[in-house]
Amino acid sequence: MRPEKQTMVDEIRQKLDGKVFVILADYNGLSVEKTAALRNRLRDADAEYAVIKNRLMNRLVGELNLEGLETGLSGPTAIVTGSGDVVEAAKILKAFIKENAKPVIKLGAFSGAILTADDVEQLASMPPREELLAMAVGTIAAPLTQLVGVMNQKVCSLLYVLQAVKDKKEQA
Repeated sequence: MRPEKQTMVDEIRQKLDGKVFVILADYNGLSVEKTAALRNRLRDADAEYAVIKNRLMNRLVGELNLEGLETGLSGPTAIVTGSGDVVEAAKILKAFIKENAKPVIKLGAFSGAILTADDVEQLASMPPREELLAMAVGTIAAPLTQLVGVMNQKVCSLLYVLQAVKDKKEQA
């Protein structure tokens, strides 16, 4: 491989190194201004958008354990990578596609699992991370809350019985 190609492969490797998710998209027809706007939006979600050469990315698929992504490496390809919340990045991408009808999602990978375009769409429709964490805490806390309520009721029942005994003794 020529040195300049090797440098390009190394740059792609650096973009993918330590990233949690990768989304492949067809950027055909996307203007420079729109691309810059998408990059700025994704930056807020700790994600990056970059145009890549398919042949160079194909060399890295096996090396980076992204087998299955090679089917999405045809035609103009851009990658969205990130180490942040994949749901937030998918939401930004979905909103951008809704506004501009571009880019078209091809495939993705998240923590070693290959995602179809529909999977990425489903990720975008999920609630935010904080809301999911709140749901989990609520689910875990619900039985404890009920237990506290039952225990409180038993203490109250004991107090009612003691009050009734006191009232009976006062009358007698």
